[in-house]
Formats: sequence, C-alpha cells, structure tokens
Amino acid sequence: MKILMVCLGNICRSPLAHGILEHLAREEGLDWEIDSAGTGNWHIGQQPDRRSIAVAKNYGVNISSQCCRQFDVSDFDMYDHIFVMDYSNLSDVKSLARNESDLSKVSLLLKTDIVPDPYYDDSLFDPVYKMVESRCREIIKELSSGA
Repeated sequence: MKILMVCLGNICRSPLAHGILEHLAREEGLDWEIDSAGTGNWHIGQQPDRRSIAVAKNYGVNISSQCCRQFDVSDFDMYDHIFVMDYSNLSDVKSLARNESDLSKVSLLLKTDIVPDPYYDDSLFDPVYKMVESRCREIIKELSSGA
C-alpha cells in the first residue's frame, strides 16, 4: 500500500499525517509506503514546521527527517491513495488529474471535513494531531482489512 498525504506547504498537516500513519502502520507490522507533499512550492527541501515536529515528538512520533516537496502529476502513478487536508488541496490536486483513475485516488483525509491549518495558531497543533491520528487509525483498519 502506498499512501500520499497532501496539504498546502507540506510543513504542518501533511508531515504530521505522514509521520502518524507511518508510525501506526509500522506498529501494526504493515509494509506500507507513506509520504507527503504540498500543493505549493514555498518550502521544498525544508524540514517540517518546528511546531509540527514538536507536537509529533510529544506523542512519540519523529518527523524531523522528513523533507518537504511539492505534489507532482507523477504522484498519481506512484500512490494508491492520496489524502488531502482541505477543499483547496482537493481542488488543486484534482485539477492535475489526467483521468478517472487519478481522480479516484484523491479524497479528503477526514472524508467530509477539513483538517484545520495550524500554521497561524499555535493552539491548533495538538488538536490537529489528535484528529489526524484518529483518522489514521481508521485508515489502517479500513485498508488493512480490505474494507
């Protein structure tokens, strides 16, 4: 299973989702490949935001070795599922889809809701972590059971 997490800059939400799902999959003994990307190019080559690194570390997840990158059309060929954090990300990624197969891989991480961007509000990092972790646990159950 290959899963890509996508947000705007690939420094807050998607690195958390990437790290959390990777951590949980490893705990379950699943041989999944998880990565993350941003729709924007502002932070290419950088580490995730220091606050994302810190909140992940508080929960025993190390995301400090991740390197920010931009979403590319070739990601449709590489990944089975592409989870995005909000409607803007959804629109941006879907606009790059070449066909129905590409489109079918893309969905909101939270199914019918957005993951709020904590970039401008430090108090959101912990709640964002918890909502992403909860959804990642569901994803593991859904995709490892074939549901």
